[in-house]
Amino acid sequence: MRKLLLTFLVSLVIAGISQAQTSRLKKADALFDAGGYYEAIDIYKKEIDKIQENKPLFASYLYKIATCYRLIGNPRQSEIWYSKAIQREVQEPKVFYYYAEMLKMGEKYDEAIEQFQKYKSLVPGDELANVGLRSCELAKQWMASPSGYEIVNLRAINTKQSDYSPTYASDDYTELYFTTSREDATGSKNHAATGEKFADIFMTTRDRKGVWSKPVSIGDAINTSYDEGTPAVSSDGNNLFFTRCRVSKRDKLGCEIWVSEKRSQGWGDPVSIPIAADSMIVAHPSISDDGLEMYFVSNIPSGFGGLDIWKVTRTSTSDSWGEPINLGGSINTPADEMFPFIHPDGTLYYSSDGLPGIGGLDIFKATQKDGGAWAVENMRFPVNSPADDFGIIFEKEREAGYFSSRRSGGRGADDIYLFYLPPIIYNVMGEVNDEKTKAPIANATVKLVGSDGAVINGETDTRGGFKFMLTPNTDYVLVVSKKGYLNGKDKLTTRELKESKDFDSKIKLTSTEKPIELPNIFYDYDRWELRPESMTALDRLVEILNDNPNITIELGSHTDSRGTMEYNYDLSQKRAQSVVNYLIEKGIAADRLKAKGYAQSQPKVADEALAAQYDYVKVGDVLNQIFVDKLATEAQKETIYQVNRRTEFRVLRTDYK
Repeated sequence: MRKLLLTFLVSLVIAGISQAQTSRLKKADALFDAGGYYEAIDIYKKEIDKIQENKPLFASYLYKIATCYRLIGNPRQSEIWYSKAIQREVQEPKVFYYYAEMLKMGEKYDEAIEQFQKYKSLVPGDELANVGLRSCELAKQWMASPSGYEIVNLRAINTKQSDYSPTYASDDYTELYFTTSREDATGSKNHAATGEKFADIFMTTRDRKGVWSKPVSIGDAINTSYDEGTPAVSSDGNNLFFTRCRVSKRDKLGCEIWVSEKRSQGWGDPVSIPIAADSMIVAHPSISDDGLEMYFVSNIPSGFGGLDIWKVTRTSTSDSWGEPINLGGSINTPADEMFPFIHPDGTLYYSSDGLPGIGGLDIFKATQKDGGAWAVENMRFPVNSPADDFGIIFEKEREAGYFSSRRSGGRGADDIYLFYLPPIIYNVMGEVNDEKTKAPIANATVKLVGSDGAVINGETDTRGGFKFMLTPNTDYVLVVSKKGYLNGKDKLTTRELKESKDFDSKIKLTSTEKPIELPNIFYDYDRWELRPESMTALDRLVEILNDNPNITIELGSHTDSRGTMEYNYDLSQKRAQSVVNYLIEKGIAADRLKAKGYAQSQPKVADEALAAQYDYVKVGDVLNQIFVDKLATEAQKETIYQVNRRTEFRVLRTDYK
């Protein structure tokens, strides 16, 4: 129905052709003007070699062939022929725009950008050039970061021909109407515009196992030798609205919206709804849940571009429809807006090729704000693709439904696809290990505290593992405790997440059996005042004490072996006290803290980490003056002195209240 409607809108900018035309080219031009693009292509391709000497005319016909391919939905061939027209210097600036659009639909975004820029330089006032440039930038981002929707081709009902614009015909979503030009459609002739049968409305039903039946026509009262399609059924199931387009090879007879009432034996004879002149396009109906608004597509004068989305209203379902109302510039663009669907919650979904998108027609979601303006957003990949995507419908209660697409991988031309948003599930799967040995810690208590007030307790398994389910839009703190260890914690959040996610939390617990070194505590030589760069490590100690409110600790300061023992005891005591004073200033109770200076009385014993760092140190080495005196270089000796100058804390009690 997209191609069909565009047969009434084709630009005639190249219709003024020279008298050098052959009679067959004139016939093809007549088909072109009437929208018979499919049949026109074959004649054009056979005849244009006869006019190669007339370069402007030849280039114009290359452009026409490309336009035919574009309007029958074959972007690859259209791209090739637009390229040929450009090479022959066709005198039509829009060729660069359409060529760029075809490149975009082929996912050749960088090449498309170049052509959009060429068009913009020739026609700087056309906003569609900027839309195209922005589309190429966004398309690459969106396809690299898909939304959460799952997409499934309904192969059981799709054919090699066009199948599109589904609608629900039952409130339990087990009956589906859709438009199709399959071989079983009414009539014996093919459409000059598409090369397929004239479209009909078919139906299919889904059984309890989820299997769709073989589609059948909804009846001769609706389907004729003309095109019928884009059905919409009222919420009570009693009225069927649809589009009927009457077309011949030489005449454009317009498209109208028709309505039929349900009878005991099926749908009754339909009547047209008078909205605009017969020669206009009035198509793609969508009915509001209360039956008082009808959204549709039209080229009624005073719109914004090619096809716009309009609506009519009525005060009751027995009244006549009022005057058409254009939905305005926040919905409509200078290009085409088509296939509206009004959700029961008031959200409008529709397709456009005049807004930034991935391919040809993209599906957009519009939400009405206070004051009547619409906020419009692209539904992104994978609902949208580099091809045409359109004709979406939703279930009332959940993010699921069907839409049409011409994307690659389908059965034929336009196909119908199922889409749904899987339940969003958040989990945290964690592991608790000993900080030094890396061994898993079993039977540790794990507490999950949520900003929503939830508190959940658990315990690690034999491998140190734990798992919790999380809720959306919540901040969490994980607190792990185990006798003989300092408490450990982790933070995570599900805020602003739109897809399911499994969080991986690795929490390391520090044993309290041995003193714990505080790295990066610095003093000037022979001084005990803390240097500013020490504050980060001490703030971490404040956090540890706050996370473990039941412990008291001793702050121990150690010096290297240079200087007298008496002097170093005094210096180390003052250094330890400076740390205690800092912690008290940060709000830690003084009776939880004890300062102790050790001078050089407790040289460091090398562990695996230190031995791995220095090749002249082995695990278990006591780094006293005797060890230092055996080192080969002054640099090595100074390193060991630095290692011994350290601040540690050890847990004295775990029952502080």
